[in-house]
Amino acid sequence: MASTRVKTRETKSGEIVAFSEAAVRQNLINIEYVKTSLSSLAGCTAGILGLTGLIGFIFYIAALLIFFGLLIVKTGPTWNKYFISRKSLLTNGFLGGLCTYTLFWTFAYGTMHVY
Repeated sequence: MASTRVKTRETKSGEIVAFSEAAVRQNLINIEYVKTSLSSLAGCTAGILGLTGLIGFIFYIAALLIFFGLLIVKTGPTWNKYFISRKSLLTNGFLGGLCTYTLFWTFAYGTMHVY
């Protein structure tokens, strides 16, 4: 069962900000779902394009950075209403997404580029 507690934190200026733990958790769950979908789509794209080696991994990192940029643009300067930190948005789920990416990447590459 989800907790509806309200947590607070103090900003650098000394202002106390309250946020709902359940709402922040739900936002992170939604971001994780989108990152997993993005990883599978990027993996299929890299496989179809025939990317191999380091270029394929750079493609994954570029896809994540583009998603992160779009997320920051969408939330605007009020990103801290929805998330606790920007760094966690970028780093959470990186390795899980990388595994999903690699799975779809090798599957699509093996399907499209059979000799």
